[in-house]
Amino acid sequence: MCLGVPGRVSAVDDSSGLTMGTVDFGGVQRQVCLAYVPDVRIGEYVVVHVGFAISRLDEAEALRTLQLLQAMGDLLERELTPEAGA
Repeated sequence: MCLGVPGRVSAVDDSSGLTMGTVDFGGVQRQVCLAYVPDVRIGEYVVVHVGFAISRLDEAEALRTLQLLQAMGDLLERELTPEAGA
């Protein structure tokens, strides 16, 4: 299943020439490419698909979506942990 998951940007680093950042998905943190949302700021929410932030999202919508995913059981965990989905 392909899924875009909302997360909160907690760090941004563009020192390598490619904007990367740490995104928090309700306690699970992952490194994400932020090149498609170059003006994103710490604290904003983004939709992440296969390691790339593909769009910004307002906080209310992000939290609503995370609640729905959590209600679906361990789907969020499987999506964010490749080893678990294999």
